[in-house]
Amino acid sequence: MAVLELLQGDITRLTVDAIVNAANSSLRGGSGVDGAIHRAAGPELLAECQRIAARRKGHPAGACPTGEAVITGPGRLLCKKVIHTVGPIWYGGAEGEPGLLAACYRNSLLLAKEAGLESIAFPNISTGVYGYPKAAAAEIAIQTVKASLSKAPGIKRVIFVCYDEENYGIYKSFAGLWSF
Repeated sequence: MAVLELLQGDITRLTVDAIVNAANSSLRGGSGVDGAIHRAAGPELLAECQRIAARRKGHPAGACPTGEAVITGPGRLLCKKVIHTVGPIWYGGAEGEPGLLAACYRNSLLLAKEAGLESIAFPNISTGVYGYPKAAAAEIAIQTVKASLSKAPGIKRVIFVCYDEENYGIYKSFAGLWSF
């Protein structure tokens, strides 16, 4: 059974099998956690993302559509892999945002399983510039990970990494959801 953990800090400094990048659909890096991961990983990560994007050139949803995930090497990061997933932009909840956000967590776990990885760290997907309400996003993240772990039995450790104190406090407030 997997262990769920909560940390406040910088996801780019973790020594885990995979860190999840809250990417944009172009996979070119951006602001927030996406920019931090690309800066820490160096140009190798961007080059690999550009190769993925080139294979999907002309796709209307970009290199990685919302809710989907792709996997790359880590560049200069301490992890073994980076899983890039594109969270939904918040439009009020009527545009399928909850299902798309859940898909980010589920698809990232499945990619980690396929790659034979045992530990994975998630940031707070979509809660920055994409505007997803933080408490709703945290609840979806925890519930989706718990429900998806049965399909990814090799995953032994899942870490929710909150960069700021506000998200950390929100995740802590959902302590009742953490038990299996």
